[in-house]
Amino acid sequence: MSGFLADADLSANRIELARRRAVRRGYIDLTSSNPTHQGLLFPPDILRAAADTYWPARRYDPDPHGLPPARGAIADYYARRARPLQIGTEDIYITASTSEAYGLLFALLTEPGDNVLAPDVTYPLCEYLAGIYHVELRPYLLDEARGWQINPTSLYAQCDARTRAVLIISPHNPTGMIVQTPIPALDDLGLPVICDEVFAEFAYRAPHTPPFGALHPGLPVFHLNGISKMFALPDMKLGWVALNPPAAERFGERLEMLNDTFLGANSLTQSMLPALFAQGGAFVDEMRGRIRSNLDMALEALSGCVRLRAQPPDGGYYLFPQMTGWAGDEESLALHLLEHGVLVHPGYFYGYERGTHIMISCLTEQTQLRAGLARLIAALDAHVAFDANTA
Repeated sequence: MSGFLADADLSANRIELARRRAVRRGYIDLTSSNPTHQGLLFPPDILRAAADTYWPARRYDPDPHGLPPARGAIADYYARRARPLQIGTEDIYITASTSEAYGLLFALLTEPGDNVLAPDVTYPLCEYLAGIYHVELRPYLLDEARGWQINPTSLYAQCDARTRAVLIISPHNPTGMIVQTPIPALDDLGLPVICDEVFAEFAYRAPHTPPFGALHPGLPVFHLNGISKMFALPDMKLGWVALNPPAAERFGERLEMLNDTFLGANSLTQSMLPALFAQGGAFVDEMRGRIRSNLDMALEALSGCVRLRAQPPDGGYYLFPQMTGWAGDEESLALHLLEHGVLVHPGYFYGYERGTHIMISCLTEQTQLRAGLARLIAALDAHVAFDANTA
């Protein structure tokens, strides 16, 4: 075997091995991004009623774009965004998941050996998918001192003759950065933009998440989203790619052929999608309120910890605070916290190696989040006291 999978190290890292050992004594997990593990369950009566309408007239009519009523609901969603974006139903491609959508776009835009510009701190899924397609992710900088905004100079510096696209994640995972204004460097480069907006409904410091195509109407923009985050339905796995007019004109026909090759999205979930949009708003509001309350509480708690500096995120439901005064590396910090009964992710899990950072998920059920933060702060305070006594 050769290639990405052959070269990948599939062994468990030290943090995972320590987590397995800690299961017996117990710990609080502050890393979960699975809403079904945190008591966030989409109303079953809406799901049941939506599914019941499918069965009597069940018929398989595959469409490389996806079922027309589902695409109509997605187009209406973009038209209702706080900054509206007009997307034609023929310019929407429904996929089995956002991960599948990434794969389709890497296949559409690149050849092996090409590269895509991507943020230097990124959820590792992007790296794995790029590796499968033999595409290099070339990191551009996010400026922590400026709220993790994109550094335009690094976009120019990383672009070369084999750069085929720019990956934007807004709201970003895990920093929470939202691109709220146009980035002139992107217009200068003129490259297609893949914009992952799966956390778009969860603005926090920012008033809303503008669709990227509304900020850059002249660039080809592929908007990625799905129901896993928006409606807390990761078990039903439905995503989509929405193309703005420049993207549809240049790439629509070839994307249609690629999606027709897989036809990965199941008809049942597609048929339910209009009902999810029409009736799921109250649940999304409830989830948004819970996340906001958790972020408020977590930021207040962490403000009392002298060694952690947590920035309020523009959106999403993660915090990515920086640790100061830690003598060891991020792995030793995560292991120290796990020994004290709380699990966090170190920054290097996201490819970020500047400073010492940890990731905390504020999707966590609030009682558990509060208790986990208390353990985390106590463990760090105890370490500060130990350092003072041994100095």
